[in-house]
Amino acid sequence: MSMSGVENLARVPELKNKLLWTFALLAVYRMGIHIPIPGVDSAALAEFFAQAQNTLFGIFDMFSGGGLSKMSIFALGIMPYISASIILQLLTVVSPELKRLQKEEGEAGRKKITQYTRYGTVLITVVQGFAIASGLESAASPTGAPMVIDPGWGFKLITILTLTSGTVFLMWLGEQMTEKGIGNGISLIIYAGIVAGLPGAISKTVQLMTVGEISLFVLLFIGLFMAAILAFIVFMERGQRRIPIHYAKRQQGRRMFGGQTTHLPLKINTAGVIPPIFASSILMFPATVAQFSNVQWLKDIASFMTPSSIIYNILFVGIVIFFCYFYTAIMFDPKGIAENIQKQGGFIPGIRPGNRTREYIDKVLARITLWGAFYVAFVCVVPMFLISNFGVPFYFGGTSLLIVVGVAMDFMGQIESYLISRQYEGLMGKAGKGR
Repeated sequence: MSMSGVENLARVPELKNKLLWTFALLAVYRMGIHIPIPGVDSAALAEFFAQAQNTLFGIFDMFSGGGLSKMSIFALGIMPYISASIILQLLTVVSPELKRLQKEEGEAGRKKITQYTRYGTVLITVVQGFAIASGLESAASPTGAPMVIDPGWGFKLITILTLTSGTVFLMWLGEQMTEKGIGNGISLIIYAGIVAGLPGAISKTVQLMTVGEISLFVLLFIGLFMAAILAFIVFMERGQRRIPIHYAKRQQGRRMFGGQTTHLPLKINTAGVIPPIFASSILMFPATVAQFSNVQWLKDIASFMTPSSIIYNILFVGIVIFFCYFYTAIMFDPKGIAENIQKQGGFIPGIRPGNRTREYIDKVLARITLWGAFYVAFVCVVPMFLISNFGVPFYFGGTSLLIVVGVAMDFMGQIESYLISRQYEGLMGKAGKGR
């Protein structure tokens, strides 16, 4: 970012206020991470999570921004809201009533679906809160110290109420960020939680090298591998398939319109960071309940769902590919785009306008979405061998890297678009006159 780009931020009071609002709400979120649930022994909890870093608890703790390991009021993070969103989006496909609300009712319908999502979030949080409270009462640290100071229904009710209130507050924070700030609030909350843990993860990796558990050669290899993954993510996130569109000349009055050529950009990864977040949420919800449950067969299932296991990674890849197609189908409407091109007198060379154009766009989108799904699955799964073989923290996993890079690029892109729309230079100092 050039100095002129920073100066441009200060020249737009509305953008400056949006940025300050976003950072202030993120600061509130990070402060809440350090407020613990009443009745939990923090020392015993720290010992327990020191032994569970490279398990599903480690992944869940990463997405909650460290809230689970501290058993704070934000221990469940924003994941129950994401789980509820997944359920509502899946129900929208099979339920005519929800589909009608989404497509025909407009803004009122979307508000109704958002309301249902909030109710679902509360229900999921209550279930997870009860499972966590019950699990904490029966769990102990590696030294045998109990997790809960005064177990009983009083502790259970306080824990459920605290966790539910914390998740609902986080949901509200995310909505406020999206409405009054810059970027997607839910994604920014997850982003902030991951980034906040990066210094500790780097420090831990250096300590592993100091005590001899990781050699200098392995550490250099990990650094180069992460740099290559980051470059690959940036390259793929900027990748597009451009479909050429020609507009025929037409005369209106004395003026001539059309006669130009443009293109329809289709991103390779249209779904963005949503598929890995959804996949992690789906796999973590039953596994978290199982880990804190006293039912043996649930614990047996959870033991097979460690992040380094083949079963976990196969399920993860399958869910990621499914949601890449599912979310792309929700976000992108080939029929509407084909109709708009036809109304404006445009056509794709060699393709008839109307239904043939829709079929062609749909076909191209299906092909590039397949490669985008493979890319997302590759980036998320391949770095897992670093974790399983070298004990590297989860913050260096592919899912966290994809989320950090994807959200950061989307955030900077929105700021850039905001500046250009107000005829200022971009963040990189490029002149806006030629644009």
